[in-house]
Amino acid sequence: MDAHGAPSTDPLTDKEIEDRLAELPGWSVTDGSLTRAYTFDRHLRAAAMVIHVAQIQEELNHHSELTLGYDTLTVAVNTHSAGQAVTALDFTLAHRVEEIATGHGGR
Repeated sequence: MDAHGAPSTDPLTDKEIEDRLAELPGWSVTDGSLTRAYTFDRHLRAAAMVIHVAQIQEELNHHSELTLGYDTLTVAVNTHSAGQAVTALDFTLAHRVEEIATGHGGR
């Protein structure tokens, strides 16, 4: 956390990333980004989750790459201001996405 209580944007070490990934089944670091692909039984559910994730991103002022497919949504995030490294802020976003995924039917 920074001085204002926000998640740090300092790059995490490989060990810190490994430890935090243990709390987020299905997530991994791929091509320098914290990433997860969700599948849905219908396209509309995936599209609805995009809007919900966008809302969370606005709240955090931190944005990921969202890739919407027919019945999939892939989330990939790193922190541009930290040299595109993975930071605590990325994990905060990932946890928030996880909290809403089940409600949208994401698995």
